[in-house]
Order: sequence, then structure tokens, then C-alpha cells
Amino acid sequence: MKRLFVLIILLAAANYFIAKTIDFVSGSSPDTDSVFVLQPEQHHAMESQLINTIINRYHYNRIQYNDSLSSAVYDRYLKTLDNGKLYFLADDIEEFESERFAFLDYIRKGDLSVPFNIFNRLITRVDERHSDIKRILENEFDYTIDEEYEYKREDALWAENKEELFELWRKRIKNDALNLRLADKEWDSIHETLTKRYSNYRKALRQYKSEDVFQLVMNAFTQTLDPHSNYLSPITSENFKINMSLSLEGIGAQLQTEDDYTKVAEIIPGGPAHKSGLLKRDDRIIAVAQDDDGDMVDVIGWRITDVVQLIRGPKESVVRLMILPAKDGVNAVPTEIRIVRDKVILEEQSAKKSLIEVENDGKQKKIGVISIPTFYTNLGGSEGEFKSTTVDVKKLLEELKSEKVDGVIIDLRNDGGGSLTEAIELTGLFINGGPVVQVRHSDGKVDIGEYPEPRITYDGPLAVLVNRYSASASEIFAGAIQDYGRGIVIGERTFGKGTVQNLIDLNRLLPSAKNSYGQVKLTVAKYYRINGGSTQNKGVEPDIKFPSFADAKEHSEGSESSALPWDQIEPTAYTTFSDLSKVIPKLIAKHEARIKDNFEFDYLLEDIEEYKITRNRTSVSLNESVRKQEKEEREERRFQRENERRKLKGLQLIDKSELPEESEEEEDEEQNDPLLNESSNILADYIAIKAG
Repeated sequence: MKRLFVLIILLAAANYFIAKTIDFVSGSSPDTDSVFVLQPEQHHAMESQLINTIINRYHYNRIQYNDSLSSAVYDRYLKTLDNGKLYFLADDIEEFESERFAFLDYIRKGDLSVPFNIFNRLITRVDERHSDIKRILENEFDYTIDEEYEYKREDALWAENKEELFELWRKRIKNDALNLRLADKEWDSIHETLTKRYSNYRKALRQYKSEDVFQLVMNAFTQTLDPHSNYLSPITSENFKINMSLSLEGIGAQLQTEDDYTKVAEIIPGGPAHKSGLLKRDDRIIAVAQDDDGDMVDVIGWRITDVVQLIRGPKESVVRLMILPAKDGVNAVPTEIRIVRDKVILEEQSAKKSLIEVENDGKQKKIGVISIPTFYTNLGGSEGEFKSTTVDVKKLLEELKSEKVDGVIIDLRNDGGGSLTEAIELTGLFINGGPVVQVRHSDGKVDIGEYPEPRITYDGPLAVLVNRYSASASEIFAGAIQDYGRGIVIGERTFGKGTVQNLIDLNRLLPSAKNSYGQVKLTVAKYYRINGGSTQNKGVEPDIKFPSFADAKEHSEGSESSALPWDQIEPTAYTTFSDLSKVIPKLIAKHEARIKDNFEFDYLLEDIEEYKITRNRTSVSLNESVRKQEKEEREERRFQRENERRKLKGLQLIDKSELPEESEEEEDEEQNDPLLNESSNILADYIAIKAG
């Protein structure tokens, strides 16, 4: 740290790029033709050099500065500004291209004029598109024409001229209008909504400050190194402290921006959104309204911080959200949901138990299930007692043993991780002490995280249920149970997040009375299993696989182009409980035979296939009758399936008018979880095989 402090002094004494900031004046009309130019603030030069120094010294990878890295940073910055290739022209890109291999050098030296000039060009192009949009919306569209809108444009070529861009925007806005029309909106309402939507996007960009652009530039650099290294501006740092979860008083959802949309990244266990069952991961929020009678405010194109502020509100107040449900893909029609704000009750994020009765070869088996939504520690209980994952699970295991369960399932689905210490100590409840995880630092030093006490809390049959969203600490636990041969891992391949980050506050390194600096979140280490393999990128491969909605190309660590690779180190010494390699094939055979006659699994496979078809589509019809037919076909499938379920369960059939809302269907499916039920059957098979 002393050497770093000396380097800071040297940086402060050096000559660096100085520029004046011209900020948008709040209150001026977004429709004026006033010149809007942003330039770096004076302190950004020093700050960018310091961030580069920190990365050089502390990042897990030794950074090789070359043309290839500069090119990757340049491409990521352009993608951040215009991922859909809807603003910049081919001539713009040709002009910028001359800076490709010098782009990173500018950032390292603190000369930010080039990335700021590119941002200012974006503002110019947005202004031009705003004029086009007003022309496009002068008349209602003809929805009888057979034409397609290509909405996935990441791999498209840049438009050669403004006429080509105009046509792209005409189809984009026609699609927006058709979505609203299919939601029973009249043209006057559609016109007003879309006019406000794109005016708001232009206004939001014109409200950017130099600090916002600086954050975009620095993140193009840090996220090219790996997806979890970030620069957080002062305001983003503040939001990071509450994890963007609205956990003070809100709905309990983590949000992120993707292609002008606010997307749901996580639903917080115990929060209002989780309890309502109305909001799902990957849903897109397109408008927000206050109370039951407030007007919807379109938020497409808004900054994430502004959307978060709009959704937050006092406890027991109502927020209404207009969403595009993720499950409907490109055919999603705007759907309004109503959520009552509340505090996220931390106790409701704690581990919980349940019991499942299954019949196996004519014998009843009682299976205990412990669901763990996160790896928490020092979570205050209702009476202030100390709570943690391990403390709570140990108590639940003792209760299950007293209830004489035949086996236990640890359900880690959607558990994104948390405390490393808790992952180690939780593993210790099921083993006779020993190593659980290895942590390799940037200097090559390897630390072993182990549970020292040879006291086992539960030694009975065990299964661990995981999915694509089980990450970090969840993967450490599941991997250790698998390596020890202590239990069966069931489900989907896990996320593959096997890196460790530290948060560095720049205010401590650059003390100043004038400026408030941000923070750097930096990857400094990697996790490895006790068998030597990393959990990074590959995740944990289950012993028995379940079908998955989540595509590894989109929902995994490996979906990020800058993700650190999988590798391995020397295994550490440990003693396995048993060799399950001979048992697993028998369990797989029984599982596959059983699900052939399971209609819920048939429905699941059908849904997954339909979802994949929808996700793989790159275009959508702009013909209203085609879109209506697609919607009617989806409704018909839902109706037929509901009656098939009722017939198999001996329930009365319904008319189409009695078809329940999809949110009600999903709630029913959660209560009758086919994957958890099948996991119980698999564990019962294991118990029977062990009994001989």
C-alpha cells in the first residue's frame, strides 16, 4: 500500500489531460436543437490512471496491454453505446476505426477525449433519430402488410445511410405500436405513449453527466478483463451498497439495463415481488405507475438509477408495473401487474424445511427438504438472535431427524451464493471435517478453506438440487458434496461463477475536498474444488441432469466473452465417503423410466422446446392477423393443457372463459414442483439401492 501511495503522488504531479465539462441544464426542453457536449472533468485523468495502476497490481490476471486488448475494449464501448446498431452510421464507425488500437492507451494515459467524442456523436445521432421518429408517428401504421422486424441486430452491419436507418426505425416503432394495439390500446394512446417513450430516451441521454460517461468508458475497460470487475461511480456505489435490491422499502427485485429496457435480474426471497409471484427473472419493465390511479410513466431508455427511484416508495404503498413477460419472448404483450411495496423481511430469506412423502417399490419414504435461498451470516432474527445459514440448517436437520426422515434434499435452486465461510461450515454439517474449497490468489498462493471439526450433524442419504442460477457459494457446497461422494447432485449445470472480488474505495486513495470518487470492484482470486478443478466457467455438472429453460449461451458465466477460463490446480488431500459411480447409472435408468409416464415432465419438455424456438427467433411479423393467430394458438395450448391436467387428477373440466390467469398457474406449479418431486423419487431410489 505504501508503494501505491507513492505512485498516487507521482500521478498527481504528472501532466494530464484537462478539459472543461459542459453539462445539460436541467429544465431545458429535450426537443430544442441546443448543442449538447460532454467533456471529461479534470479529475478523471488522474482517476483513470489510478484505476489502471490498481488493475495492474491487483487483478487476478496479469494484463497484457496490446492491440488485441485495445480492440476488445473499443468494441465493448461501442456495444455499450449502440448494441442494436440503431444510431451510428457506417461512416461514423469508419471514422472511429482509426482509434481502435490506440483506444486503451488513451484511457491509461488519462486522455479521454476520444471516448467522449464518440459519446457526443451518439447524442447527435439520437437527435436525428428523434426527428425521424416524429415523422414516423405522424400517421397510423398499416398492420395488414406482410413484413418482418429484425430485432436481434448485434451481428448486423452498420447502416450505410440515414435512409436505411429510417427504415429500421419505422419497423421498430411499428412493432412497438403493434404490441400496444394487441394490448387493446387505441392509436391516440399508442401515439402518445411512443412519442413520450422516445422523447424520454433522448432526454435521459441529455441528462448524462461527465461522471456517467466516465463510468461507461472505465467499464468498457474493466469488463473486457472479466465480467465481474467494474468501476462504480459515486451514485452507483451508493446503489451497490443496497445491491440494487430495493431492500429498504420497495418490491425486492434486482434490476439491470439491457438494450434500452429495464430487466429483472433477480427476485429477492422474502420480498413483495417474490410473494406476489407476478414478476419473474428476465421480465422487462416498460412503464411504472404510482398507486391504483396513477398514470403509467414509460421507462424504456431510462437510466437504471432513475427507474429504481421510480419503483421505490414507502411501505404499504402500491406500485403498478407494465411488463413484457420473458416467457413470451418476442411475442410478449404488455401486461400490467400490481405490487404492494414492503420491506424485504430478512428472516424470510433464511433456510426453510418441508416434507415430501413418496412411494418407492410399494414402500412409503419420508424425504426432508431444506431450501436455502442465499448463504447468509449474522442475519438478525425476530428477537435479535444470531442467524446464519449453518446455524439455521443445523437446527432444521435436528428437527428432520426427530421426524425420522429417510433422506434429505438441500435445495439450492436460484441460490446465487453469499458468504464463503457459510459454504464451508454448511458442508461441515455433512462430513467428518476436512477441506471444502481452495482459493488461488493472483500471486499464485493457494489457501485451503476447511471445516476443522470432525463432528457430523447428518450422516443419512443426501441429495443436492441445483439449477443454472445456483452460483458461487452454492457451487462450492455442491462441488464438495460431489467430490466427497457424500450425496447425489441433481438438476442443471450450475452458473460457473468461480471468482472472488474485492471492493476498493478510491476516496481513500485520492483524498480531495472538491471531488467525490467512485469504487473499483476487482477480481483478485479464483475458487477451486478439492479435486483441483475450478468452479469457474464450467460450474458443477450434476450427477443426474434435468431439462433446462436456461440456455448456457445466455445464462451462465461462459456466456460472457470476457469470462476467465476454467483451469485446474493440484487436488488437496481428502477422503471420500463412497464411490457413487456405480450407483448413478442405476438411478439415471430409474429416473428416465419414471418420467416417460409423467405428464408434468412432458409439459415441461414441451414448454422448454417452445421457449427455445421463441428465443432463437431473430424477427417478428408486423402483420396483426399473424400476431393474433400466434397469441390465440398459445391460449389454446394453455386451455388444452389445463383440462388434460384436470382430467388426470379427476377434477371437473373448465370452459375457456374459466382459464386461470398465467400467474395463478405458475403459483400452482410452484406448489406442485415436478422437479422437486422427482428429486425425492431419485433419493428414494438411492435409499432403496443402499438398503440392498
